[in-house]
Amino acid sequence: MSAGHNHSHAGGVHRWRLQVSFVLVFGFFFVELVYGLIAGSLALLSDAGHMAADVVALGAALVATRLASKPAGERRTYGYYRAELFASGLAVLLMLGVSVFIVVEAIGRIGSTPEVQTGPVLIVGSLGLLVNLIALGLLRAGSGESINVKGAYLEVLADTLGSVGVIVSGIAVAMTSNPLWDTVIALFIGGFVAVRAIILGREVLSVLGQQAPAEVPPAQVQEALEEVPGVTAVHDLHVWRLTSGMDVVTAHIVATDDESHPVLDRARAMLADRFHVEHATLQVEPAAHVGCDAVGW
Repeated sequence: MSAGHNHSHAGGVHRWRLQVSFVLVFGFFFVELVYGLIAGSLALLSDAGHMAADVVALGAALVATRLASKPAGERRTYGYYRAELFASGLAVLLMLGVSVFIVVEAIGRIGSTPEVQTGPVLIVGSLGLLVNLIALGLLRAGSGESINVKGAYLEVLADTLGSVGVIVSGIAVAMTSNPLWDTVIALFIGGFVAVRAIILGREVLSVLGQQAPAEVPPAQVQEALEEVPGVTAVHDLHVWRLTSGMDVVTAHIVATDDESHPVLDRARAMLADRFHVEHATLQVEPAAHVGCDAVGW
């Protein structure tokens, strides 16, 4: 028996934020790429490469929110809710790829003296910062509710830092006439992108690995269920996260014979109120029932 099945999908609620951010970033990517080539700035080109990754990540996030809104089918009983995880995983791979590219290019420039035109670098870097700040403000509201939006948010956050790095690079090169600053800033951007990618990647893997969410510790869930009036024992408890905002609990509850239905209602209400779990599949068993706890997994 289960709790209510009317689920709201966090990523879908914030789809318009992804759409506006996609248009902004997609439009400015070409500007940054062209002027990066004209100015000969690795920092600007690396930021353009990261902005290209933003475009792909935001596009994938939009597709994921569309898929997640599709109804469940005969074989996909949970629907397409986990599509956002694959979009977030793609964002991780893109961020790591951009990071590696930046580092390789920066190392290749060591010992050379490339000519960097600081004027275009400063102008384009400032415009890029403005675009990123707008997108960042749009995505921030949904980043705490959807891992899909969070992936896009971290992409744009890293790119925002990249734009700051581009501006710092342009100022440093202009003041010192030393193009090495452009390479140093590019390396810093690459390192930051890699760290953010690893953090998001760990979160994606924890959900795909069906680890219990930190907000719903199994030991506390078991203890809370055992404290429900009428419950004599709890076994076969499983807790996992289907996708952002959708935690799932399954358990077998042993109850006194005259308390089976009230126990089910009380247990479902407790999980919803205390742990915000709306989908709980609870099997209520009479105290005399034996053999159900023999399963070893």
